[in-house]
Amino acid sequence: MHQAHPKLEFISPAFNGSILKITQRSLPILLKFRLKRWLPAGISRIDAVNVETLAELYHQFQTGKIRLLLAFRHCQVDDPLCGLYLLSRVPQVARRKGIALQSPIHSHFIYERGMPLWAGAWLGWLLSRLGGIPIHRGKPFDWTAIKTVRKLLIDGDLPMALAPEGATNGYSEIVSPLEPGAAQLGFWCVEDLLKANRPEQVYIVPIGIQYGYVKPQWSRLDWLLRQLEADCGLLSRNSQPEKERELKKIYAQRLFRLGEYLITEMEQFYRRFYHQNLPSDPRSAGSKNLTTRLHQLLDVALRVGEEYFGLQSKGTIIERCRRLEEAGWTYIYREDISDLKTLSPLHRGLADWVAQEANLRMLHMRLVESFVAVTESYLQENLSFERLAETALLIFDVLARIKTRKMPRRPRLGWRWARITVGEAISVSDRWHVYQSSRQAAKQAVADLTQDLHVALEKMISKS
Repeated sequence: MHQAHPKLEFISPAFNGSILKITQRSLPILLKFRLKRWLPAGISRIDAVNVETLAELYHQFQTGKIRLLLAFRHCQVDDPLCGLYLLSRVPQVARRKGIALQSPIHSHFIYERGMPLWAGAWLGWLLSRLGGIPIHRGKPFDWTAIKTVRKLLIDGDLPMALAPEGATNGYSEIVSPLEPGAAQLGFWCVEDLLKANRPEQVYIVPIGIQYGYVKPQWSRLDWLLRQLEADCGLLSRNSQPEKERELKKIYAQRLFRLGEYLITEMEQFYRRFYHQNLPSDPRSAGSKNLTTRLHQLLDVALRVGEEYFGLQSKGTIIERCRRLEEAGWTYIYREDISDLKTLSPLHRGLADWVAQEANLRMLHMRLVESFVAVTESYLQENLSFERLAETALLIFDVLARIKTRKMPRRPRLGWRWARITVGEAISVSDRWHVYQSSRQAAKQAVADLTQDLHVALEKMISKS
């Protein structure tokens, strides 16, 4: 992203059943290994809960009774593979329950347009053949994507899957605030069906995903913490007590020390080099805890980017991140230039300059993305190995962003298990009478459905 590029073209979905079969057969390997890091420390076991409910819903979908949205949790980058595994289990469960289904059992899905930019064009090709629809998260209305999704919602041969959290937060036991897109798509689907005089009912199915470690690898966590401490110039502390309870407390103390040090350094960074109004001595803040200071820091980081792009600082942190991302892309992927090759050397140099600057300014937003879910209370509530590891890996993400300005490749801390839980379907059609009564009622109906979906996803979390 150090040069100007042509505008981002829409990658049309082109589902291919053969590509799906190859991907499904590759799942055992993909779950245990990772491209560019072929380490046997991925997911060794997946438990799928309440799959028979999904099998019955697919039967109703295929017999023309319902239209279906699958709302998956999105806490880790492994979620799409776990979702593929869940759907691959549906035919087996259906046969056992005597439920008649037609192949393939799959879904269209919505993915973020930036994924092929970070991973490579091959990923865009693959996601297209698996039925994916790319969307610009930062655009108020990505009309090309929305029209494609709405068409597939009422006429597609497959259900539609999406992640209402919008992005990963790194925490298995915290559901981020949901974006309203899933609920809005559900109501649009009801509206489109009514216009077509069709009787199908519309449902959204919450699907929870949670991860844990098969066996706590304290030595690996200690190694990671030592690396993080070295990156910050901090001396490592001895973490060798035999009792696990004492070990957890020491590791938590090391994480809190890392967090406080990072926040203090970044406060100084933004105060000195970006002239932002932050306390010169955090200790003078009195009762302010790390979470409060962190939120102030994230707000300042976003303001630095927003000031450059001329954006207003309004909305939630996630909404502001999405707007910043889209603003950066408009400076890098130039829709206003029909052919970059026709530019004079002067204008090409200026275009590249703008792209480089935009890429640097977007780093403030990437830093916020990595740090936004970090909270003191998450560790204070329960000092489990999983929570300690998740927090350490989030700090790793932040430091990697600062050191390399690239997408970090996380270290492995041991074999993990995953649990995928299919929740009770929520009827969107039953809420239509409220939605269609007025514009204000529609807005409230979307908010209520989004909140109910959030509650359903939270209920599926098993606290460690």
